[in-house]
Amino acid sequence: MEIKQVQLGKNGPQVSRVALGCMAMSGMYGPSDESESIATIHAALDGGVTLLDTGDFYGMGHNEMLIGRALEGRRSQALISVKFGAMRAPNGTWIGVDGRPQAVKNSLAYSLQRLRTDHIDIYRLSRVDPAVPIEDTVGAIAEMIQAGYVRYVGLSEAGVDTIRRAAATHPICDLQIEYSLASRGIESAVLPATRELGIAITAYGLLSRGLLTGSPIGKKGDFRVHLPRFKGENLEHNQALIADLARLAGERDSTPAQIAIAWVLAKGEDIVPLIGARTRPQLHESLNALAVRLTPEDIAQIDLIGSQIAGTRYDPAQMQMLDSERNSEARTS
Repeated sequence: MEIKQVQLGKNGPQVSRVALGCMAMSGMYGPSDESESIATIHAALDGGVTLLDTGDFYGMGHNEMLIGRALEGRRSQALISVKFGAMRAPNGTWIGVDGRPQAVKNSLAYSLQRLRTDHIDIYRLSRVDPAVPIEDTVGAIAEMIQAGYVRYVGLSEAGVDTIRRAAATHPICDLQIEYSLASRGIESAVLPATRELGIAITAYGLLSRGLLTGSPIGKKGDFRVHLPRFKGENLEHNQALIADLARLAGERDSTPAQIAIAWVLAKGEDIVPLIGARTRPQLHESLNALAVRLTPEDIAQIDLIGSQIAGTRYDPAQMQMLDSERNSEARTS
């Protein structure tokens, strides 16, 4: 299957119609197999996926080092998107975000080393730092573009005001933000703003962290045990809805994962889904979503299922960390 190329916003590079999100390869959903992770990255590149997404805090640098090894001799085949600024303690807990210009440059220096590369294609603050004007953070990335270490500026989980201020400072190619049939908060204000400004969306959380596919929670290191959608009555309610999605998928000779990805793809070519596969079978299943064609009736049924999902996408403390949630456009998802 040939994967179409699209431009990532009016100011960005040409990228594959879907991208590979590599977070799950570094333990966020429990233990992963490193050799299989590298084989999955290679399979994605061989299949025509050109955009790889990571964060310097995924596995405390493990994910970047993994990608660096996977791209040995193949760097020219991939565009690398990196999130920075999220701070973690040695025990793995989250301890804040740092968007200071000094932090931009310091984080970039370490990411370049771990990734074994001389430049990062898209660089973005992982969460907006309320203590630092976004103009300062974006301005520092712009300096790194002038110095040749970065190619493009992206944003992550930013609200409309922040997006506009960032775009007035330097051209922005994309906003990375959660978007799925279960998390549609961007539709009210964020998506209209990005479309007005010519900024693409790289959508993560397509499967609501495995909720939409019935993925079991791992026994060790699986952060989903803390998420409202995976707890108690919410989980019981959601599992009934997932059964409805599975029936719909079966009637269309597809899987729930393919239906969920196809739903995002159907929302516009300015939205590039980040596939969170960490094995080759998961990757193959996800890429086959590109062949799924949903009718308006299908989309209406899927919309109805998604609208009934119970629980917010993060716990209350993490929701408060999101600039996109502190603004009025995405309070319910």
